[in-house]
Amino acid sequence: MTVNEIKKELQEASGPKLEEMLAFCRRDARSSVRALADQYEKKQERLRLELERLEKMKQYEYRYEKEGYVCGIDEAGRGPLAGPVVASAVILPKDCRILYINDSKKLSSSKREELYEVIMREAVSVGVGCISPARIDEINILQATYEAMREAVSQLSVKPQVLLNDAVTIPGIDTFQVPIIKGDAKSVSIAAASIIAKVTRDRLMTEYDRILPQYGFASHKGYGSAAHIEALKEYGPSPIHRKSFITHFV
Repeated sequence: MTVNEIKKELQEASGPKLEEMLAFCRRDARSSVRALADQYEKKQERLRLELERLEKMKQYEYRYEKEGYVCGIDEAGRGPLAGPVVASAVILPKDCRILYINDSKKLSSSKREELYEVIMREAVSVGVGCISPARIDEINILQATYEAMREAVSQLSVKPQVLLNDAVTIPGIDTFQVPIIKGDAKSVSIAAASIIAKVTRDRLMTEYDRILPQYGFASHKGYGSAAHIEALKEYGPSPIHRKSFITHFV
């Protein structure tokens, strides 16, 4: 067999057939074939560790699955000087095996975008709530975050029986809630919601950048970077700046 043929066999094999192929590769006189076996075994080990990590992130989902639909909730954009606050509610299937779901802050932008598409395709339901800067100024960021979360839950196509929240209890919702400190790193549902919220908001800020390019929203997404503060002082506040957040700068 050529090296390419062996590589194809390894990709297609599983169970006893895979073990047989790996044993064959280890006995092969060609160093390239033995190296191929080593690479494949390392890949399998990485996959095993990822599946193990994913199982640990399902602890809360397993705990409450008998209650019915379990929904994860998280937000993005509480701290920026400009743009909306966005919340997401995500119900994943019980047999969810979406690899590499994690707290959105621990993922690269490209990985978040990739996972966003997978979550939107495989989730039982996804809801998104978006609250404007003007509304944030009117009711404060905490209440605006709660409002975004309530809106996200209302957008779900099925009613959840349990809400897993990242560290908060949402007022005005009668569904059973479980606040989890650092929940986006401990619950796969909350992590999925954090990805949806983050990608949704980042895309919005990129669109705003096309309309208001002088502020650089595409790069800092409205957060208080040095470049953003300099632009704010030079051009003054835009229609999407949070007036209650920028009093120290203008």
